[in-house]
Amino acid sequence: MTHDSDYFRRRAAEARAVACSKGEPERAEIAGELALAYAALARRRAAAAAEELPAIPLEPA
Repeated sequence: MTHDSDYFRRRAAEARAVACSKGEPERAEIAGELALAYAALARRRAAAAAEELPAIPLEPA
């Protein structure tokens, strides 16, 4: 299953919301790290989509 950049942006926003909660500091720290990871994945997917490169090269090497 593949996800687009919007999916990862939404997940990053959800993780940021948990990280900003005042409840459990350990859980907030983990959520902050997840937010960074999801944001990086969203940027990577967006960059790959902007290049519009085929997944498998069509020309023989």
